[in-house]
Amino acid sequence: MQRNEALELMEENIKQKNLRKHCLAVEAVMAELANYFDKDEHKWRLAGLLHDIDYEDTADQPEKHSQIGADMLSKMGMEAKIVDAVRAHNGMHELPRKTLMAKALYAADPLTGLIVASALIHPDKKLGSLDTEFVLNRYGDSSFAKGADRDVIASCKEMNLELKEFVDLSLSAMKGISDELGL
Repeated sequence: MQRNEALELMEENIKQKNLRKHCLAVEAVMAELANYFDKDEHKWRLAGLLHDIDYEDTADQPEKHSQIGADMLSKMGMEAKIVDAVRAHNGMHELPRKTLMAKALYAADPLTGLIVASALIHPDKKLGSLDTEFVLNRYGDSSFAKGADRDVIASCKEMNLELKEFVDLSLSAMKGISDELGL
């Protein structure tokens, strides 16, 4: 599947503007991580862009989130590694994250939310003004952006990445698409 096809598929299945932006942010972070680890950027982008493809359909049934999306992608012929990463990114299922891609997607998903929330409390509300230290300070405040699960973000250690480096790579990736994110 080409990126433009994946983008169309995401937009067909996700109508909420902010959720679409979230998928774009996770896609950017996954691309950055793929390059960092010398992996296939295209495949990692697809995993990021499509990871929440079933989110709106499963909003009232979080226990089905990622399962329905992974099944949909599998039926479309998506590569098993991508399907498995999408399926395992919902920690509720407690599925093993066997590949580096799956570990990256799991950790990147909530970190993008923390970075966006950090930007929104910054005076100019722009990613360009943020630095890693600002995001790490927000990470340390457990009352801030409670939906950004710190334990999941900290799972970056499963990729042999220190938290500071993970935040730095992710913030850099998101700054690269700040216009698309409206930040």
